[in-house]
Amino acid sequence: MRIVLVGPPGAGKGTQAHLLAKTLSIPHISTGDLFRANIGQGTPLGLEAKSYMDAGRLVPDEVTIGMAKDRMLQADTANGFLLDGFPRNLGQAEALDAFLAEQDIKLDGVLDLEVPEDEVVRRIAGRRLCRNDGGHVFHVDYNPPKVAGVCDECGGELYQRSDDTEEKVRTRLEVYHTETEPIIAYYAQQGLVATISALGKVDEVTERAIEALKQNG
Repeated sequence: MRIVLVGPPGAGKGTQAHLLAKTLSIPHISTGDLFRANIGQGTPLGLEAKSYMDAGRLVPDEVTIGMAKDRMLQADTANGFLLDGFPRNLGQAEALDAFLAEQDIKLDGVLDLEVPEDEVVRRIAGRRLCRNDGGHVFHVDYNPPKVAGVCDECGGELYQRSDDTEEKVRTRLEVYHTETEPIIAYYAQQGLVATISALGKVDEVTERAIEALKQNG
């Protein structure tokens, strides 16, 4: 099964991508992992991406597309893949379609995780991270620490990431609506989109997603 996962920041795409890929026995391909792997291995695309990132510039679509193509040609994708964070705009979606046509394969579905905007802001702006290396994450509403500002696990200081403020989150949402949301209409014209609510417990959302993909297929 070949799936594209789309949704606004804070929709839980990373969590659902991991669970869905495991359930469907297909690799989870995220843009973050693509960049880390290519830069870490020093590939030509990775070096090119790093040069843009070091200069504080956006990595061009053709570099991201090149990385995604290389990854989708690897042996473990023979039975499918789940794309998370790619495509992120219409140009990338069209490039993906062209690539898949060259390989004589098609997408099976596009899963759209839907979350109200105020809930996105609440989820992200309420996150608090531990400054120590354990990676512990709390939330002021959904998973508050026993003592405000202190990690339950190690006693480290909890902090809010600079891009997790309400203002920054709303800016990220504007970018999503402008750049990424149009791909939903693009894929809907192909009859590929299954939209589900991403509210509720993680396992409930996963079950919802699996059922939607079955019905869509």
